[in-house]
Amino acid sequence: MSIFDKAYAFDAAELARRANTYPYYPQLDHPEGATVVFEERRRLNIGSNNYLGLATDRRVKQAAIDAVNRFGTSVSGARVGLGNTPLHDELEAELADFLNMPAALVFGNGFDTNLGVIVTLCGPGDYVVLDELAHRSIVDAAKFSGAELRRFKHNDVAALRAKLEACPRDADKLVVVDGVYSMDGDLAPLPDIIEICRLDPRVKLMVDDAHGAGVFADGRGTAAHLGVADEVDLLMVTFSKSFASRGGAILAEASVVDYLKHTAAAMLFTVALSPADTAAALAALRIVRAEPWLCQSVLATSSRVREGLFDLGFAVGGESPIVPVLTGDQSTTVSAYWELLRHHDILAGIIAPPAASYRLRTSYSAANSAADVERVVEAFGGLGQRFPHLRAKR
Repeated sequence: MSIFDKAYAFDAAELARRANTYPYYPQLDHPEGATVVFEERRRLNIGSNNYLGLATDRRVKQAAIDAVNRFGTSVSGARVGLGNTPLHDELEAELADFLNMPAALVFGNGFDTNLGVIVTLCGPGDYVVLDELAHRSIVDAAKFSGAELRRFKHNDVAALRAKLEACPRDADKLVVVDGVYSMDGDLAPLPDIIEICRLDPRVKLMVDDAHGAGVFADGRGTAAHLGVADEVDLLMVTFSKSFASRGGAILAEASVVDYLKHTAAAMLFTVALSPADTAAALAALRIVRAEPWLCQSVLATSSRVREGLFDLGFAVGGESPIVPVLTGDQSTTVSAYWELLRHHDILAGIIAPPAASYRLRTSYSAANSAADVERVVEAFGGLGQRFPHLRAKR
């Protein structure tokens, strides 16, 4: 017996490979607009988080190239030591200004951002209260912190209130929700959540807006879209979606950011975001500020797709660039994925849980054309004929 036994017993991936139905880790090449090359054919990509299409924007790519020429490929150290550059500081300052928050701190990736913030601010005796569909990084961070973990039914503010009332009144509490939920594409009811949180002065609210920043309110995110941006205590964003790069950031009052800057292990004990990644995120941020029509475009595109699929009878959801199509079971999900790929040259996104139920997770971009929308709806029309039960899911 050993810790490897579970690995030796795992055969699901190998069985799928043998059946030629393995859908994970596809090798994608030559991205162009909303398309990629896969298996020597150009395919329409409807699974990317490149919501504004900036990952292939020439200005963003040139900024990354210029950063490599100036700083090299890596800073080769943590920011607290000798891994900081003017780019990191510029990105923090401009991000805080854009999102109207006092200060920002850039981490190497989104997972580390949530981990660093929650583990540093929370500990034994505290309570972390999460939406049941909160991102895995938030769940892991809450567990690692040593705080008491409580979860409430998705977007149910009455359930949130009950969970908070069950906590000791004199305990410190952190409520953490996603601004936009990555698998369902729906928004957190932030005004109602804030109203509940403000009933207890020992409650702070953190919003993970990885999928909302750069999309809603001309890029300023979900809280701004819902009119409560100035009432969020901790705002987390990532650069791997709309901002065409990688990395993450936490925004909060200056004293909190300064504390995290000097105490968060995920900041102090890992290499800083690379110069190319930092420059790309900064360039994308500047484009979003100058060209807010990109944000409006992706929302209009995803809305047209959602309406088209709904009219065909599919069970679809979301209020964002993410349009999940419920499939009901794993076999149908995998079959639908391959049907879209082999017969329509369309690559869909994540196809199996961690979602609450099986679905094709589709998502759209400002790079999608009107012709792309028609192509997707037409392909799903064919899918509905091939799998008629999909159109009865709603």
